[in-house]
This record gives sequence, structure tokens and C-alpha cells, in this order.
Amino acid sequence: MSSNDFLFNDEAADTSSLRSNDNAVPWQVLVVDDDESIHQITSLVLNNFEFEQRPLQLLHAKSAREAQQLIEQHPDIALAIIDVVMETQHAGLELVKTIRQHIKNQRMRLILRTGQPGEAPEEHVIRDYDINDYKNKTEVTAIKLKTMLYAGLRSYRDI
Repeated sequence: MSSNDFLFNDEAADTSSLRSNDNAVPWQVLVVDDDESIHQITSLVLNNFEFEQRPLQLLHAKSAREAQQLIEQHPDIALAIIDVVMETQHAGLELVKTIRQHIKNQRMRLILRTGQPGEAPEEHVIRDYDINDYKNKTEVTAIKLKTMLYAGLRSYRDI
């Protein structure tokens, strides 16, 4: 069973959504992962996702460098889902430092998602990095992905 299978183990759940305001400004969400299938699955699962009658605009980066460029171009990104291991073993962690310390963006909600938790142990990462959540890719189902988005967007809204 691949890690992608877990994302769909609850796919029978109702994903329909009524769009009450098609002119609403979308929430910008950045997906940072070097695995193209993660981008495809995330887009599929979040296709009709809305929070407070606003849709999502997914931005995609395949590396920390590409993510940094997108963040500089889109300063209103509400939430980023960041893989830890990309072009280097700790590229995602370095991106978190860049966002918080160099770009000085404290508002963006940051969720680390890793397929290799041994490379970045959860307790260490949560303690030492300014992130809002940490998820193992094998645990992220469609429902849990949406739950992450609801919680993250609520937190961003309330800042």
C-alpha cells in the first residue's frame, strides 16, 4: 500500500460544496512538495473546498527555492503545506526559517507534511520551529487534509 492510498481511504465522504459567493477572494494555499503525485492528489481532494464561502487558490512549488519565490510574489498566502525532505534532507525546515526569519511572515500558517518522519522527529520540529502543525503523509486522509485546512484558515483569519 502506498502513502497515496491513505489520502483516499475516506474518499466516499461527501465533498460537495455550495458556492454562495463566486466573486469571493480565494484563500491562497501553497503546496510545497517534490512529489508531483502529492500535488495532484491535494488538488483533487481540495477541488471544491470552501471556507467561509471563499474558495481556495492552490499555488504549487516543487522546491523550497520555488516556494520562496511564490511567497515573495504572493504575500497574502494564508497557509502552506510543506514537505520536509525535498532537494535536501531538511529543505522544508530551512524554508520555515526563511519564511519566519528572513521574509518575516508570521501570519502564514505552516503545516509540515513528511513521508520520512525519522528525518525530522515531530517533537523536535514542533519545539524548535515556528510551525502550526506536523503531519506524517501516511496519516493524511482526505478528511484530515480538509480538517487541517479548516483549522489553519481559522487560525490565519483570527490573527
